[in-house]
Amino acid sequence: MAKYFRKNTKLLLQVLAAGVATIAACTSITEKTPDTSGINIQMKTRRFDTELYAIDTNNIGVGLNALKIKFPDFLDYFLDTLMAYGVKGNYTDTAMPIREGLKPFLAYKDYVELEEYIKKQYPDTKTTDDALLSGFKLMKYYFPDYKVPGILYLNMGLSRWTSFAIDSNTMCIGLDMFLGDDFPWYTSVGEPGYMRTHRRKEYIPVSVFSTLYKIALPIKTQDKCLLELMLQRGKEKYFVHKVLPSVPDSVLFGFSSKQMEWCEKNEAWAYNFFVKNQLLYSREAQNVMPYVTDGPFARGMEAANADEKLTPGNIGSWIGYKMIQSYMIQHSDLTLSGLLKKELSIETFLNDAKYKPR
Repeated sequence: MAKYFRKNTKLLLQVLAAGVATIAACTSITEKTPDTSGINIQMKTRRFDTELYAIDTNNIGVGLNALKIKFPDFLDYFLDTLMAYGVKGNYTDTAMPIREGLKPFLAYKDYVELEEYIKKQYPDTKTTDDALLSGFKLMKYYFPDYKVPGILYLNMGLSRWTSFAIDSNTMCIGLDMFLGDDFPWYTSVGEPGYMRTHRRKEYIPVSVFSTLYKIALPIKTQDKCLLELMLQRGKEKYFVHKVLPSVPDSVLFGFSSKQMEWCEKNEAWAYNFFVKNQLLYSREAQNVMPYVTDGPFARGMEAANADEKLTPGNIGSWIGYKMIQSYMIQHSDLTLSGLLKKELSIETFLNDAKYKPR
């Protein structure tokens, strides 16, 4: 997979930079969503998880041969690369990779119950499909040359894989990682509590389009100051917002409602916290990364003994997003693709953005 990313980053960046549609000027909180009624795209979605668990565990070889016909380009990748069973096309029930690898995954009680839970939460994927389709239509609006991938829904046994691309034709979504805040088994695999908002069904489209963005424009952290990373993250979130305009910021960032409310009420205070503590131009990882990555709370913004901390760890990315929004208000003729490929010094950006936190 890493080889695919390295090979296709340049190509995908060219696709993202090819858009010619102009972004409407943002004069208020409510933006006008482009009309995509005339854009017709084909988005094929398939449930690999249900097909795999439909196999008779007493005749796995027969089931795999049938599955190979349905998923000729994916089955071996799933078995050998994603799950690392080492089947290598030997679909014999007595083969060790089948007997000791795949069969327990299909027959062991906990795995079977996990798939049953997935099917209960996702008897179908229509809601998610519709949201993704709307997003891909806007991708085609902004980037006409973009090729819409097919979608494969998976169960990987709580492997922590959420959404990922195999190539430009296939996007995978691990439904096992989108079972909601209250799914009890996430704790058993070491999932931190602050990530639970990212495990909701409505977060799937955000995960998918964030993944696509990062393939094309990987976040560069080496030798970057906090402000540079805030703007990088802000661009990513602004891009996702433009293709998923109906998604509220709380879902876009995976913040709880209380965290989102705190951010909106304390935007100016939070920004001034970075200024006062001379953090914006810091390049020390311990002063940078806690504010642009998901975490339980924003370090230093609340009393250490506070009963409930409401500042999200990723608040720096949210402020970066607000900065990008401000910049685009000042440059209403700039296209989305133009923003993504534009490189400005942070001093120039701050002057041009005229960012004034409330």
